[in-house]
Amino acid sequence: MNRIDIHGVKIHDVNMNEAIDLINSWINETEITSHAVYTPNSEIIMQAQRSSELKNTLNNANLLVADGAGVVLASKILKTPLKEKVSGVDLAKNLLKAYSGKDVGFYLLGGEPGVADLAAVNIISNYGKVKITGYNHGYFKSEEENDLIDKINSTKPDILLVGLGAPKQELWIHNNMYRLNCKVMIGVGGSIDIFAGKVSLTPEFIRKAGFEWLHRLLREPRRIKRMMDLPRFMLKTIKKRFIGK
Repeated sequence: MNRIDIHGVKIHDVNMNEAIDLINSWINETEITSHAVYTPNSEIIMQAQRSSELKNTLNNANLLVADGAGVVLASKILKTPLKEKVSGVDLAKNLLKAYSGKDVGFYLLGGEPGVADLAAVNIISNYGKVKITGYNHGYFKSEEENDLIDKINSTKPDILLVGLGAPKQELWIHNNMYRLNCKVMIGVGGSIDIFAGKVSLTPEFIRKAGFEWLHRLLREPRRIKRMMDLPRFMLKTIKKRFIGK
């Protein structure tokens, strides 16, 4: 797969269908081999500028896709356009649709206590016969991690959806993927809260217009400090395009 360099973070140039096909090929492998999928947006790419550990983690992903119109816009400004945005929540939704009624198991990890449970109920209600092998909240302590991994492995999921928030989820997957008997582990951010109905998804027309960040800021004003990385990201992109640095 071709990779597009966005400030040192090398995004795979795939569309949604290609991402689903690749994940499906991993699911169909006879041996259990761990594959990590991350979906960085502009904020995460800026965090990676300040953390070599995060940047290396992202670049070691088996699949790294652009979550956010800002990343796609940056690729166009840099004259190396990505095919399209592949967000974590949309990727998760498409996988749930693809494997409804099939013997492919999902495990949900993330959210406050009780949220993953509710998300599992809603997923089965909304997506049909989806095989949910288990779920756990994301507020576990470090000393509980070994028991959590044993719990996940005991349910034998094919796909682990990890919603711990970035960059925690990416680092957690990277550090534990070879202890987990799952074929695919995907960092899905706040998707579990969305599936649980605790947080509403930004309307599609706003997402397509590239203003999802504004909708999230209005909904969660406490994010304003983090979102200062968005103008920094665009300024860095323009500077690189026209100055080369």
